[in-house]
Amino acid sequence: MTFVQVIEYDTERPADMDQLLDRWMESTEGKRTAFHEIHAKDRDRPNHYVDIVEFPSYEQAMRNNDLPETQRIAAQMEDLCTGEPRFMNLDVLRDEKL
Repeated sequence: MTFVQVIEYDTERPADMDQLLDRWMESTEGKRTAFHEIHAKDRDRPNHYVDIVEFPSYEQAMRNNDLPETQRIAAQMEDLCTGEPRFMNLDVLRDEKL
């Protein structure tokens, strides 16, 4: 079953967040278990962003989370946020192309 993690956060430093994602992708090449990521900006709320990350399973997501590179980037991400990021862990029940 596919697993999705949604990360919601506010930041006034979106360019720095993009650089963090780039560094994470470089440093986890060949190790990460995430296979798809969508980065989106909320049109109605300035400085509000949502990342949607897909994994093959919950177990694979937790393995990805435990990577030292992921832990390092997550700590740096929190420093760039205004407030606490919100994480949602979702089991995909339906996935249809419309």
